[in-house]
Amino acid sequence: MSVVRIGPYTLPNQLILAPMAGVTDQPFRQLCRRLGAGLVVSEMVSSDVRLWNTRKSSLRMIHSGDPEPRSVQIAGGDPEMLAEAARRNVEMGAQIIDINMGCPAKKVCNKAAGSALMKDEELVSAILDAVVKAVDVPVTLKIRTGWDRSNKNGLSVAKIAEQAGISALAVHGRTRADLYTGEAEYDTIAAIKQAVTIPVFANGDIDSPHKAKAVLAATGADALLIGRAAQGRPWIFREIAHYLATGKELAAPTLYEIERILLEHLSALHAFYGDVMGVRIARKHVGWYLATLPGAREFRTDFNRLDSTDAQYTHVRQFFAERHNKDNEVAA
Repeated sequence: MSVVRIGPYTLPNQLILAPMAGVTDQPFRQLCRRLGAGLVVSEMVSSDVRLWNTRKSSLRMIHSGDPEPRSVQIAGGDPEMLAEAARRNVEMGAQIIDINMGCPAKKVCNKAAGSALMKDEELVSAILDAVVKAVDVPVTLKIRTGWDRSNKNGLSVAKIAEQAGISALAVHGRTRADLYTGEAEYDTIAAIKQAVTIPVFANGDIDSPHKAKAVLAATGADALLIGRAAQGRPWIFREIAHYLATGKELAAPTLYEIERILLEHLSALHAFYGDVMGVRIARKHVGWYLATLPGAREFRTDFNRLDSTDAQYTHVRQFFAERHNKDNEVAA
């Protein structure tokens, strides 16, 4: 297994939890790290420091107790504001600054941020220079393969990044216009890996140990970013790590283990966000965990109406108790 370095940091493996707004909060980051991710990246923080006093933003900046190195993603379209945001985040404990030029969301792109920036290579260069000069920690960059399929400029943006002193580059194998539809392509990532000497991380549709191995082989990437496939399945990191190290598949978690992980996650969400917000945010996570289990849809309809932490615990325990009993009946 190749060693992955970002500046002075050596990662324990090649697997990185991709930053996802509304998902990679502190409880989820810490859980994924425990279950085998080599690095976790925080949710995207706006580069407009005037917005930081909102509850949403302030919760995104809590890093105490997070395993090192702590990577924080910032987004925006103004070099000076991004430089200031980077400085402030480092003061608050960030050890790696990640710049978002990969998010295709309209509300991000309409503000000339995220993957919209790839349209303007001069601005890309100005942003990267400003942020790299502003901080003493490694700066990483997340991009897509281009703006749309007839404007795939991922390669030239990668070269700009290397020139600017970016420490590592993550590439999602889709253009901005593709959003999350269709299949990710890895040829552009492979071409970028060949063209630059900085570490390159592949992202997009990596949802199983076999796919992870295939993407590493196809791209020559140094590491993989895993995003949506970890939702409701944070143990995907240990499954992939085991397969890459041994060539053997790890046994899937038992129903009892899934229950334990889910209840721990639920408890961490309630503690982090408080009762009202915690209950609300727990709904989507619980939906993801149970998505493939029988009876999940009916359960989710009831679960989403619950408005207290105790009721959520009780319902989850009941859901699993019914399935444990059924399993025992089958075994008998």
